[in-house]
Amino acid sequence: MKVVAINGSPRKNGNTELMLRKVLETVEKHGIETRFIQIGGTNIHGCRGCWACRKLQNRKCVFNDDILNSILEEVFSADAIILGTPSYFSDMTPELKSFIDRAGVIALGNGKLFRHKIGAGVVAQRRGGGTSIQSTLHHMFLMSEMIIPGSTYWNLGFGCEKGEVLSDEEAMQNMENLGENICWLLKKML
Repeated sequence: MKVVAINGSPRKNGNTELMLRKVLETVEKHGIETRFIQIGGTNIHGCRGCWACRKLQNRKCVFNDDILNSILEEVFSADAIILGTPSYFSDMTPELKSFIDRAGVIALGNGKLFRHKIGAGVVAQRRGGGTSIQSTLHHMFLMSEMIIPGSTYWNLGFGCEKGEVLSDEEAMQNMENLGENICWLLKKML
């Protein structure tokens, strides 16, 4: 079993990363392999709608000029995928949106590669925007036939400055609970 967390925040060691790592730390306690992938701050670009990935059927994007192809097999081989982003004007970062659009099309066009995997979203926010981002992430998971685990509350954390989310005890407890629920689901599914 493997759980992959994808950080859409360009802020390394920021609040989004801290939340994702809390989930992964909990998963690792169950002896499950984890991987953290940083896409925020990279040059990942959006889908160009060429549909070559559907024609080639090679589980790749025809454009090999950014990070995407180098991480796809790691993502496709995961049993659970956690997508993390801060709230930027009540939406996810462009890096994470680019990943969702491209990886989602590739997965659908190559035999529904996300089907029956677990999908969870984690959002760091200063004040708001997190629930609308959660909805967008859930839309991607549901249209990919993924399974979304619940948790104590929305998978949100509050903080602006790096590390501030650690003071949001409810958020950090929720990340731990999310990790526990992912592990429980994985064990039931496999």
